Amino acid sequence: MQRRGGKRIRMDDPPPPEYESPMTPMTPMDGSGSEVQEPYNTPYTPYSNQPATPLHSGTEMYNTDQYTETQTTSQFQNTQFEQSQQQQHLYEQQQFDIQQQQSVSGFDQAVQYEQPATPANLRTRVTRSRARGAAAAAAAANASTTSASSPVAQTTQQRPQRVMTIEEPKKRRPGRKPLSELVAEDESCLYFIIRQGKASLQTVVDDWIESYKVNRDAALLSLMQFFINASGCKGKITPTMQASMEHAAIIRKMTEEFDEESGEYPLIMTGQTWKKFRNNFCEFVQILVKQCQYSIIYDQYLMDNVISLLTGLSDSQVRAFRHTATLAAMKLMTALVDVALTVSINLDNTQRQYEAERQKARDKRASDRLEALMTKRQELEENMDEIKNMLTYMFKSVFVHRYRDTLPEIRAICMAEIGVWMKKFHQNFLDDSYLKYIGWTLHDKVGEVRLKCLQALQPLYASEELKGKLELFTSKFKDRIVAMTLDKEYDVAVQAVRLVISILKHHREILTDKDCEHVYELVYSSHRAVAQAAGEFLNERLFVPDEEAAGVKTKRGKKRLPNTPLIRDLVQFFIESELHEHGAYLVDSLIESNEMMKDWECMTDLLLEEPGPNEEALDDRQETSLIEIMVCCIRQAATGEPPVGRGPTRKILSAKELKQVQDDKTRLTEHFIQTLPQLLDKYRADPEKLANLLAIPQYFELDVYTTARQEMFLDSLLKKIKTIVEKHHDQDVLETCTKTLEVLCTEGNAIFTRCDVARSTLIDMIVNKYKEAMDDWRTLIEGEETPDEDETFNVVYSLKKVSIFYNCHNLGPWSIWDSIFKDIVEAKEGSKSLPEEAIKYCIAACFFSIMWDLRHLEELQEGGGGGAEEAANLRNKLHQFMDTMKDMLLNGPCQLYKEEAYITVCDLLVVFCDQLASNPVLANLVYEPDRALQLMLIDFIETFVFVMEEDDEQDEHSKIEELHKRRNFLASFCKLVVYNVIPTKAAADVFKHYVKYYNDYGDIIKATLGKAREINKTNCARTMALSLTMLFKELPRDGIRINRQSEDFVSLKELAKRFALSFGLDAVKNREAITALHREGILFSVDPLENVEDPTGPPPNLPFLEILAEFTNKLLKQDKRVVLNFLDRRIATGMPSSRGEDWQPLLMYRNSLVHGETDQPLVTSKRAYGRKKKENAGAEEEEGVEEADEVNSDQEFALGY
Repeated sequence: MQRRGGKRIRMDDPPPPEYESPMTPMTPMDGSGSEVQEPYNTPYTPYSNQPATPLHSGTEMYNTDQYTETQTTSQFQNTQFEQSQQQQHLYEQQQFDIQQQQSVSGFDQAVQYEQPATPANLRTRVTRSRARGAAAAAAAANASTTSASSPVAQTTQQRPQRVMTIEEPKKRRPGRKPLSELVAEDESCLYFIIRQGKASLQTVVDDWIESYKVNRDAALLSLMQFFINASGCKGKITPTMQASMEHAAIIRKMTEEFDEESGEYPLIMTGQTWKKFRNNFCEFVQILVKQCQYSIIYDQYLMDNVISLLTGLSDSQVRAFRHTATLAAMKLMTALVDVALTVSINLDNTQRQYEAERQKARDKRASDRLEALMTKRQELEENMDEIKNMLTYMFKSVFVHRYRDTLPEIRAICMAEIGVWMKKFHQNFLDDSYLKYIGWTLHDKVGEVRLKCLQALQPLYASEELKGKLELFTSKFKDRIVAMTLDKEYDVAVQAVRLVISILKHHREILTDKDCEHVYELVYSSHRAVAQAAGEFLNERLFVPDEEAAGVKTKRGKKRLPNTPLIRDLVQFFIESELHEHGAYLVDSLIESNEMMKDWECMTDLLLEEPGPNEEALDDRQETSLIEIMVCCIRQAATGEPPVGRGPTRKILSAKELKQVQDDKTRLTEHFIQTLPQLLDKYRADPEKLANLLAIPQYFELDVYTTARQEMFLDSLLKKIKTIVEKHHDQDVLETCTKTLEVLCTEGNAIFTRCDVARSTLIDMIVNKYKEAMDDWRTLIEGEETPDEDETFNVVYSLKKVSIFYNCHNLGPWSIWDSIFKDIVEAKEGSKSLPEEAIKYCIAACFFSIMWDLRHLEELQEGGGGGAEEAANLRNKLHQFMDTMKDMLLNGPCQLYKEEAYITVCDLLVVFCDQLASNPVLANLVYEPDRALQLMLIDFIETFVFVMEEDDEQDEHSKIEELHKRRNFLASFCKLVVYNVIPTKAAADVFKHYVKYYNDYGDIIKATLGKAREINKTNCARTMALSLTMLFKELPRDGIRINRQSEDFVSLKELAKRFALSFGLDAVKNREAITALHREGILFSVDPLENVEDPTGPPPNLPFLEILAEFTNKLLKQDKRVVLNFLDRRIATGMPSSRGEDWQPLLMYRNSLVHGETDQPLVTSKRAYGRKKKENAGAEEEEGVEEADEVNSDQEFALGY
C-alpha cells in the first residue's frame, strides 16, 4: 500500500485498487457517461412530392469551402433555419394534463413534454390508398386524432408554455446489473431474440409480420422497443405511451431511462456476441423491408411510424440513440433502394407487356388485359413515387445532418451507405447533388471516414456505364483524391491509389503526368501495401504489352520474349528514379502483380544475346541496373521475404506460399546453373556487376546440381570463383565470393565434398600469397631497403583477402595467428611497421581468429568434450590481444589504428561478457572492463564522435560517410551500456550531448536512455543528474557567478526538460527514480555550502537548482514535501541576502515544490492518482506524523543508495 507524506517508498508493493481498472477512453461525457453534443435544429418535416434529389445544379454543386473539416456547416444549415421559422406553429407546446395522464397511463408524468409535429401528425401526402377512396379509414383516423388531442388543446390554453431541456441521464446505482442483463430480461422481445441469434432472422421477421397482421399497434410497439433496446436503453414503451404520446416525447422519456454510466452500448461493445448482434441488427432491418415490400410498407402506418421514430432518435443528444438510429435509418434506406430496384424492373416489364398488347391488331387485342396492365403500371408508378418520397425524406432528415456528426462512426456509416445507393440505384442517387457529400467528406479528419468515402467511390469508377456521370465530380475532386495517395493512414493511401487506377482506366485524359509521378514514387514507400498498390498503377500506366514488338529477334535469330520491352521500360524507370540502392523495394512492389519479374530467360537474353538489326543495345548503366533488379528478383523469389522495413520482421509463410517459393527456387536454379558461368565470363572485368552476379548461387536449390546431373556447371562456377578471387581486390566482390562459397560448402549437401576441396584449394592459394608477400616484405626491411609499390600492394591485398575469408571460413588450421599478431605488436611499437591499411586487416583477422576459436570451443562443449586446454589457450590469446588493443587505443600512432582498436575492443567486450559465465569451462573467458578501459572508451567518443564538422570543403557524400562512421562508433559504445557490460553511470558522457547533437545522434541516445531505464530506473535517473552536473561544471563563469541568461545555461535547461519528458506520465512508476534525481541535484547544489569568495553569498553551485526545477512536476504531492524538508535541512532560507538575485534559483526551486502541486494534473498508466474518500480521514494522520517525517526524511531519501 502506498503511504503518504515522507513515508518509505516501497515500489515492490502491489498497486492499490484504484489502479486496477483503467478508465474507458471516451470523448467528453455528461453525468451519465452518454455523450452529449450541441442540440441540432432538425425539424420534423412531412413527406412531400419533392424531386428525388436535393435541388442544386451546375458547377455550384462543388464548393469545397463548405466542407474543410468534420464540424463545418453545410449549405443546408440556412435552409433548415428558414424551414424551422416557417413551421414554428408546428412546434407549439402541447402539454398533457398531469392528473389525467396519471389516471390513464399509470405512471408519474413529472414533466410536461414538448410535442413537435411528426410525420404521424403531418400526413398530408396524396397517396395511392387515399386516391382509391379509403375515405372511411381516413375519417376514422381524423376522428380519433381529434378526440385524443382535445385535452391537449385545453391544457395548452390553460397553462403557460414550458420549454423542456433534456435532463442528464441518471448515474447507475452501485450493484445494478450490467447492460447486457438489464435489457435482456424479456426473453420474448425482438432485441433478446436477435441478440441471442438462435432463431433465423427470416423466421423472426415472418413471425413479426404475422403478429402485425393480427394487431399492428402491438407489433409496431415491439419494433419500436427493439430500436430503443438496441441502443442500450432499458426503458420500456408502454401501449399507453404509444397511443397518447408523440415520438419526440417518447424519446425524451427514454432518455431519462438511459442511465448506464459506462458509456457503452451494443453497437460499440467488443466481443463476438456483440459483433454478431451488429450484423444481425442490420440484416433484420433489411429482411423486414424485403418481406414487407409488396403491401405493408405502403399501408401509411408502419413506415411512417418507423421513419418518424428513427428520425427523432438520430437527432438525439445521446450518442447511443444517435448512432443506433442512424445505422438503422441508413440500412432502411438501403433496403428501400432494393425495393425500388424490384419495382423498377416490374414497371419496365409491365410497360413492355402493355406496349406489346397495344400494338396487336384490334381483333386480337384483349381489352381486359390492357386495362389490367394499365392498372398494374399505375400502381407500380405510385409505389415508385412513394418509395422515392420516403428516400428523399430520410435523406434530408437523417443523412444531411448525420454525415457531419461529431462521432466518426456515424459519419463513416453515412459514407458507406450512400456509396451502396449510388451503385445500386444510380438512376436516382448517382447525381452531383449527392456526390458532393462524398467529395466534401474526403477532407474528414478521421482516417476511417476518409476510407469509407474512397470505398464508396471505388465501384462507381470501376463501372464502364457509370463513368459518364462522374465527369464533373472527377474534375472537381481529382486533385484531392491524388493527394490522398500520401495519406498518413496507410489504408486510406492504398484505397486512394486503387481509386486513381480506376480513374486512369476510365478517365485517362484527366490525370496529368504530374499526378502520375506522385503515385510512381510510392513504389519506394516503406509500407508494403501502399507500394504494391503503386506497383499496380505502374502496371496499368507504364508496363502495357506492346504488340508491335512481338516479332523482334536477336542477332543470331532468337525471337525476343514478349516481356522484353516491359523489362527495358522497368530498367529505364529504375534509372530515372535515381534510387539505385533501393532496387529491392521496387522489385517487392511489382513481383506479385507482374509476371515479368520472374521471367529469367527474358532478362538473361537481354544481357547475353547481341541485339538484332531493329534493336538498341543496352548501355553500361542499363546493364548494371538490369543485373541489380534481376538479383533482387532472385532473392525475393527464392526466400519469399520482403526487403528490410517492408512487412513483419518474421513473416511465417503459409503452405501455399512455401510451395510457391520452392517452385520458384527450383526454376531459377535450373535456369541460372547454365547461364551464370556465361554471365560471369562476360562481366568478369566489372566489379559492380560481378558483386551482384556472384550472389546468385546463394539462392540456388543446391540439390539440383546432382539430381539434374549438372556437376560440370558446378565445377565451372568454382573455377570462375577461384579466378575472380585471384584477380580481383574489390571489397564487395571478395565479400560476395566468400559468402557464396560458404553457402556452397554447407554440410549435408551432396556437393559438399566437391565444394570443400575447392575451398581448401582457394584458401591455400590466399595464404600462400600472403606468406610470399610477407617474406618479400621482411627480407627488404631486414636489408634496410624500401619496398616499392608492387611489394606494398601485394602485402596489403593479400592481408585483405585473408581477413575477408577469415570472416566466413575458419583459417585456424593454416596457423597464421602468430605471424599476423606479430605485425600488430610491431605496429604498436612503431618498429618495422606494415602499411596502415595492412594493419587494419591484421586486426580484423585476429578478431575473427578469436571468434572461430570460441566457436570451436562451444562445439566441443555441445559434443560433450572437455575443452579445458583450448579454453586456457583462448584466454591467453584474448588477453594478449586485448592488452595490445588497449595500448593501441591509448597510444596508437595514427587515427586509423585507434578506430580499429576501439571497434574491436567494443565487439569483444560484448562477446566475452557475463553470458559465458553460465558454462563452467567458458566462465574463465569472461572479460570485465575496468575503470581505466571505460575511461579510454569515453575519451575516444569525446575525441572522435562528439566533434563539430568544420571541413566545409568535403563533398556531401564524404560527409555522410563520415557521419555514418561516427554513428557506428557511438552505437558500439551504447551497446556496452544496453547489454550491461559497463555501468549505466558511464553513459553520462553520452547523455549530456543529447540536445547539442540531437540531429546526428538523437535516435541512438534516446534508445540507449530507454534501455538504461529498463535496466534500473533509479540508476538511470542518477546518470541523468550526473550528466547535468558535468555540463554545469563546464559552464563559463564571470568570476564566481554563472550567467543564467547565457546560451549554454538555456541549453542545459532544455536538456533537463528533455530528460524530464522521457519519464512519461506515470509518476507512481518513476517515483523512486525521480526522488533519487532530486537528492543528487540538491546535494550537488549545496556542495560546497560555503562560498569562499563571498561568505555572505550563495553556494557556488546554487544555480543548479533552477535546472533541477524542471523535474519538480514529476514528483508526487507527498514526495514534494519530503524533498522540501531535505532541501531545508541542507540550506536554510533565512541566510543573509537570501532575497537577492543570486538566491533566486533557491526561491524558484522552493516555490515549485510548495506551489507547483497543481501545475500539472497527475496521470498514471492505469488511473488518476488519488484517494478521494480517504483524503479527510488521512489529514489528521498526516499532521500527526509530520514531525516524524522531518526526522526520518534523510534516511528515506537514502533508500537504494
